[in-house]
Amino acid sequence: MPLETPSMENLETLTGKYGDEGDQLIFKILNSGDYLSKVNGDQKSMLTSKQLTPYIAEKALRYDLTVPFARFVVMHQNELTFPFKRFQIQPVWRADRPQKGRYREFYQCDADVVGTKSLLCEVELIQLFDAVLTELKIPVTIKINNRKILAGLAEVAGVSNRFTDMTVVIDKLDKIGESGVVKELTEKEFDENSIKIIISFFASQGSNSDRMKVISGFLEKSETGLKGLEELQIIFDHIKSLGLETANLELDPTLARGLNYYTGAIFEVKARDVEMGSICGGGRYDDLTGIFGLPDVSGVGISFGADRIYDVMSELKLFPENSGSTTQLLFANFGESEEKYCLHVLQKVRVAGINAELYPEAGKMKKQFKYADDKKIPFVAVVGADEIKNNTIALKNMMTGEQQNLTTEAMINFIKK
Repeated sequence: MPLETPSMENLETLTGKYGDEGDQLIFKILNSGDYLSKVNGDQKSMLTSKQLTPYIAEKALRYDLTVPFARFVVMHQNELTFPFKRFQIQPVWRADRPQKGRYREFYQCDADVVGTKSLLCEVELIQLFDAVLTELKIPVTIKINNRKILAGLAEVAGVSNRFTDMTVVIDKLDKIGESGVVKELTEKEFDENSIKIIISFFASQGSNSDRMKVISGFLEKSETGLKGLEELQIIFDHIKSLGLETANLELDPTLARGLNYYTGAIFEVKARDVEMGSICGGGRYDDLTGIFGLPDVSGVGISFGADRIYDVMSELKLFPENSGSTTQLLFANFGESEEKYCLHVLQKVRVAGINAELYPEAGKMKKQFKYADDKKIPFVAVVGADEIKNNTIALKNMMTGEQQNLTTEAMINFIKK
């Protein structure tokens, strides 16, 4: 089912769901009117900017579509039929530094299933990744991990009480490298032995099954970690029997996704042969609705990053030549009598389902043809005194340069074919 939620959410709805670094990227909205009126003089000088925020900002722009979706589910729980499936395509905002593939406003296209713990949902969502990106002709690798495996790693390393700190740093491994991860963990005061165990965990190589065996031995004393491995094995078995069109499915034990609400399988999709961060992501969240008063409702969802996908398609030159054109036919304008004639024909052409327009003013043909070229309009209809007299239209193909005289009906049929 389709769903849309408001651009604004209560700040308290969003805070604490994305980790400390995510919370810093939430766009806060100043309260209306005199937003400082709730803060007295002494507080203004004593409070830090973080402490001051609740007094001056009660609302924020949504950071993602998942948390607002969870709020929606809780508010409408008595009206929905579970499991509930929804898709949502809307912009989100992050107070980030703009750079390649990173925007302050961008579109997410989400698909979620809530109200079931079945791993068949993960299988279907992987198939959805594959189907969409195959149709867009983007070669990708779908990376998969399980947060339970990372929780098992935290157990083995003796840092279960610092799980979030660990995953936030691990999630940066592909950006800052092993030495960067060691440096950040050291700065966060992880002890040397714990760091050594965490780094050694990522040394597994080979196929998915090879990595599973290594990880299984590493986590043999962690019930939680082995449960995560078991869940991944079920997903791999289903995908192997079903097959994927073009995507590769790869176990990546370094994949952490820093969002606090993930509890099970997690996904990231990377485009092959393009320098770009992940273009899609997602995962299982077992109790996201619990923070809104509805505990034990499991869900899983994925998100396509429309803007990054556009960037990848542009770099790979996957857009067809005429994709920039919304107009199929341009009527040239020779003057007042000709434009009156063209307006009647234009009406018939549009009724027939052809996108067409009349150049808005009489002018040089060179200028009008350049307009058609610049807009990638494939056909130009030229109507002068002779065409009006013979009740015909001179139709020019802008790609080949060929021109033919046709009746209105014949022209409509020709263009539609």
